[in-house]
Amino acid sequence: MSILTTVDDGAHIFYKDWGDGQPIVFSHGWPLGADAWDPQMMFFGERGYRVIAHDRRGHGRSSQTWAGNDMDTYADDLGELLEVLGIRQAILVGHSTGGGEVVRYVARHGTDRIARLVLISAVPPLLARTPDNPDGLPMEALDALRASIKRDRSQFLRDFAIPFYGYNRKGAKTSQGLLDAFWRLGMQAGINAVHDCIKAFTETDFHADLAKIDVPTLVVHGDDDQIVPIGLSALETARLVRGATLKVLAGAPHGLPATRHEELNAELLAFFRAEGPYAGAGAPPPAA
Repeated sequence: MSILTTVDDGAHIFYKDWGDGQPIVFSHGWPLGADAWDPQMMFFGERGYRVIAHDRRGHGRSSQTWAGNDMDTYADDLGELLEVLGIRQAILVGHSTGGGEVVRYVARHGTDRIARLVLISAVPPLLARTPDNPDGLPMEALDALRASIKRDRSQFLRDFAIPFYGYNRKGAKTSQGLLDAFWRLGMQAGINAVHDCIKAFTETDFHADLAKIDVPTLVVHGDDDQIVPIGLSALETARLVRGATLKVLAGAPHGLPATRHEELNAELLAFFRAEGPYAGAGAPPPAA
């Protein structure tokens, strides 16, 4: 197994590192793990990219630390991984909570190692309701999520997966295998990490972070996302990131990297190559 041991607290961060070429580094959503990126890692690995994905601390095969389940630590773990692997000219791709992770990475560590950024169904700029964000998710709803995890995490994951993948919508074709995989990945995580991460992805304010992004950025979101509403997230993010390109997938749910992977992968490939509608989104970097 490929394991990074962090300098600050000795946490073990599991990662997969496949192939050669320009590196794409994937940061997964809550409460999943690196395996959630299988459709993307296969696709881009077969097309000559180096594909890397890690299990965020507290999740998957990484250490189930009691502390550090916050965006600053997640971002620093990612930064340490990029440094140890000698990553340059990377494309960072973050889904949901992973979108917050990569944005906070840029804010704390800059873009010297980064060529492009992709935010998919991502949580920035701020999900929780505050005086400055009156349309955000109410704290009562977030507290209910936490209570459900403490009461019966296993059943919570089974229930939560349905709207996550949009399987409660009329005409949706349900994949029992995907639902089983969601449950399995969620149960691999530490219960404290699943619980604490809710605060990290809903209450972290990324407004200042987004202003620091200075690389070509693609923001992808489904307009039927029941977990991270597009109006609270992608529409604001695309407005705040200089030169960002917004791609809205009609009818797509939160878990679109799985349910709409063929369409998503084609969009990402065009963006990485600066082709088609993304021809003006910055020149691709030289080959690694």
